Amino acid sequence: MPEPRTDLDAARRRLLDTDFARPLPDTVVLTVRGEIDTLTAPAFTAAVTELADTPEPTLVVDLTGVRFLASSGLAVLINAAHRVETRGSRLRLVAVTRAVLRPLEITGTEQLFDLHADLASALAGGSD
Repeated sequence: MPEPRTDLDAARRRLLDTDFARPLPDTVVLTVRGEIDTLTAPAFTAAVTELADTPEPTLVVDLTGVRFLASSGLAVLINAAHRVETRGSRLRLVAVTRAVLRPLEITGTEQLFDLHADLASALAGGSD
């Protein structure tokens, strides 16, 4: 039965791509591209958990390339925001698409994050 597992893993990779970068000292950026839903939530959870566990004080999730954000992905972001807040920081999100902004707005959870229209402003700090 390893083939179905391999097919499932391949499907997840096609639907969601994540990369880490450290563009500035004390800063980690997680770039996410694709769809965040029940199928890809485990990979998204692992990436966001890895980000939240880093010691750097500035943590950014760039969601510019996200085409769909289901409640499972929103829950991952909310949990990460709470974890980061216990360290005295806030999770910075780069979010410009309706697919990402709308779930944040209708649930009222946008207040948990520093929202930014682009990566440059997220790296600079403050909130848009």
